[in-house]
Amino acid sequence: MTAVENIEYRIAHLRDRLAHEDIAELGVRIEARGAWAMIWGSVTGPESRAAVLRIAAEELAGVPWHEDLTVHHVGPPDHAEVLS
Repeated sequence: MTAVENIEYRIAHLRDRLAHEDIAELGVRIEARGAWAMIWGSVTGPESRAAVLRIAAEELAGVPWHEDLTVHHVGPPDHAEVLS
């Protein structure tokens, strides 16, 4: 198995874990970019972000990877909008 095939296999396993474990974060995207992986998208809270990063570290151990995850807050605003 080549290094790129190995990364693709590990990314597929990571996607599967994110979709099927209790976390179920479907807004996260992962792709191989040569010899490294990129993880980006939105998650529902800081705990979910931490869980995604923990699982990614487990599945991609030894593979360089970068992340750009945004915490998307769902719910009513916490302050009034000021219109000028």
